[in-house]
Amino acid sequence: MKNEPGQKPGDAGSSDAGNDKLSVVMGELCPVCSQKSLALTEREQEVPYFGKVLLFSMSCSNCKFHKADIECAEEHEPASYSIEVSGADDMSIRVVKSSQATVKVPYVADIEPGEASNGYVTNIEGILQRIKHQIEVIRDTEEDDAAVKKAKNLLKKINRAVSGEEKLKIILEDPTGNSAIISDKAIVQKMAGKIKDKKILS
Repeated sequence: MKNEPGQKPGDAGSSDAGNDKLSVVMGELCPVCSQKSLALTEREQEVPYFGKVLLFSMSCSNCKFHKADIECAEEHEPASYSIEVSGADDMSIRVVKSSQATVKVPYVADIEPGEASNGYVTNIEGILQRIKHQIEVIRDTEEDDAAVKKAKNLLKKINRAVSGEEKLKIILEDPTGNSAIISDKAIVQKMAGKIKDKKILS
């Protein structure tokens, strides 16, 4: 399950961007539909307790193609973050996720890197909303009764975690060092190797 939908609750947006530096280039050639309807956006954002990040995105007004990624202004070591969450307080914990990162919720679902993967600044609620979307697609499209039943149970599990009735473990792994779970509760471990990032915008 790899596809990620658009902006979710907690994602960094215009309300967070009061002091951000924004650069937009319009009318570029879209790599999908070949129309000059592509907008290139580069935004600089300060993330508390993590540092300055650069958010890059491409959005086509014609075919709705969208791609986004994130890169730290200062180099960070490749790392794996893990945290156990439950209840409203944990839902607001800030998460920085690059397109190269893997998000794992054991026994529930994963968000994997790949062509469809995006980078963003969000929070635990935003991550869980993305995973809920994946599971809801399975629930609504799967023909196998057992798969539908499993999807419904997983959705209940996530909802119980959000309401504080159950705990969920979330793992964030990024070999580029451009991701983090920003909380004292998070356990951080170093990862071997580093992938050289390529910016979306030249």
